[in-house]
Amino acid sequence: MEFDFTRSVVPLAVIVAVATVALTAVMAPSTVFMMVLPSMIAFSVVAYFLGMKHGEFRGSP
Repeated sequence: MEFDFTRSVVPLAVIVAVATVALTAVMAPSTVFMMVLPSMIAFSVVAYFLGMKHGEFRGSP
């Protein structure tokens, strides 16, 4: 199965959204939206690009 940008980013965005909603039940929403959500997005972007580069490396002959 070929992964394109949409098939890769949509599940990642869903995971971040579900985690954000779940955390607002435990923590103050202002803390989640101002501190936790930006760090989750930054980590997701870094992990996505590192994983993409790793996949390119593993997929090359």
